[in-house]
Formats: sequence, structure tokens, C-alpha cells
Amino acid sequence: MTVLRRLPGLSRDALLYELSLYRSIVRWLVRRPDVPRGAEPIGYSRLVAPMLWVWILGGAVEVIVIEVVLRHLDQSWAHALRAPLLVLGIWGVVWMLGLLASYRMRPHLVTDAELHVRNGARTWLVLPLGSVEATRPVEHELPGVIRSLHFDEGLALVGISSRTNLEMILTGLTIVSTSKGDVTVSRVGIWVDEPREVAAQIRFLLGTRR
Repeated sequence: MTVLRRLPGLSRDALLYELSLYRSIVRWLVRRPDVPRGAEPIGYSRLVAPMLWVWILGGAVEVIVIEVVLRHLDQSWAHALRAPLLVLGIWGVVWMLGLLASYRMRPHLVTDAELHVRNGARTWLVLPLGSVEATRPVEHELPGVIRSLHFDEGLALVGISSRTNLEMILTGLTIVSTSKGDVTVSRVGIWVDEPREVAAQIRFLLGTRR
């Protein structure tokens, strides 16, 4: 019964996620990343981009091969399967393109006051820079292979491929806003393409504020 009660919410979340992927594709096509004025983007897609491109190209080839094979089979079941499999295959390729686009078009953002940590279309965490005491390149692994946001005993992790490589140590227990609600943490781990450069950038901003 609990699962049944959660179905409307899960369906709504899935639909919103799907739409956000399509918006990311549009942003990618018109070259308009989601970076507000005054914010500095920080990339994090380098780890997953090669793997996603392999899936995208492999999916596209698979769609073509299945279509060619079914087209040449003189069987009623083959003709019945052609349209559904073609639609499903194209949807899968577009979905993966949207996922890659969401990583590219929604980078992390750093402003004078906050660090906006993102993962794709709908996962985020906002960290006040004033609460950061220190930064260090440290790796963490999130439990599970698809989880992108995890909390554990005062540690918040926003990972890519279930990994983080930069940790921010806070001045104390701090309430941060996330896509799953407000949480109280003392450390935040994220994944960035260049952890040492980002750590130096954050330290510089902290130095100008103190």
C-alpha cells in the first residue's frame, strides 16, 4: 500500500525529470547553458561524457540494425514490432542525449556568496561560502550505482557516477538547501573536473571575504 500511495508522486517526479532533460537538449542546441549573470561555472561532466557518448552511439547503431533486420523479415510479428521498437530505441537515444546535455548545460555555480552544486537536471545543493572553513581533494563513494545525492552523519555527497573528489569542511553544523530538502551537515563532497583548481578558486574567494 505504501508503494501505491507513492506512485502519483513518483510518476510526477519522473515526468518532470523527463521534461528537464528535453529542456537541456534545447539549451545545448542554442548554446545557452543555465549560468546566471555573475556566476562562474564549474564543470563536472568529464568523467561521464565518454561513457555516455558510447551509449548514445551504440544505441543509435542498435536502432538502425533492428530496423533493417525487421524490415527484411517477411513475418507478421516483425512488422508488428517495428514501430514500437523504433519509437523505444529513438526515445532511449534522446534520453541519453538529454542526460549528457543536463550535465553540460547545468554546471556547478560559484558566486561571491554561495556554491551551487548540481548533478544533471534536478539534483542540487546550495552551500553558503561563508560556512566553508577549508577545502581538500578527497574522494568518496556513494552507495549504489545511480544515487547522486547522499547524506551520512553530517556528510552530504553530490556525486557523479557515485563518486566525489572534492570535500569542503564547514565551520560547524550548517543547514544547507538541497533538492531533497534542508539538511544539517558539517562536510560537503562534490565531483568536479579539476578538483585542485576549484579548491584554489574557493580558497581565493574565502580569502577575499575574510
